[in-house]
Amino acid sequence: MEIKVETVIYPLPDDFLLFEKEKKWRVKLPEVYKEFIKKNNGASPVKDSFLCGKRSYAIDRFLCILKVTGERNDEFYDIGVVRTQLEERIVSDENLVGTELLPIAVLFAGNFVCLDFRNTDGKEPSVCVWDHEESSDLDPVTYFTSNNFETFLNMLTE
Repeated sequence: MEIKVETVIYPLPDDFLLFEKEKKWRVKLPEVYKEFIKKNNGASPVKDSFLCGKRSYAIDRFLCILKVTGERNDEFYDIGVVRTQLEERIVSDENLVGTELLPIAVLFAGNFVCLDFRNTDGKEPSVCVWDHEESSDLDPVTYFTSNNFETFLNMLTE
């Protein structure tokens, strides 16, 4: 995948930070995604468009994984920060411990690409679009995009 090199957010996450985040979010990130984020943390892709259903979407940038300190301006692109901002709009059960939808990319117009852990049954999460206009507290509205992250990357076009 080709990315706009100048948009990568440093420092790049290492295996230890990814392990910490997996533990905190109570998910197992796909290996393909972990390899991607370790090289392209927060980057904007050159090929940024994809179809989901009959709609076309464009990625502004992938979200990053950082040790958030509150001292950097680009921390608002951190997955954990975005996840906290969206809070109850990306879960269907307020008593849930763990993560159902994990935002991984910002789309133009306020939607997000998410890893969908709701029905994984030990498999890789699927990829979906979370719709911010249709979602409400404890009622996330999503649109299936692909079976896995690798397939999603292959869907991107100019």
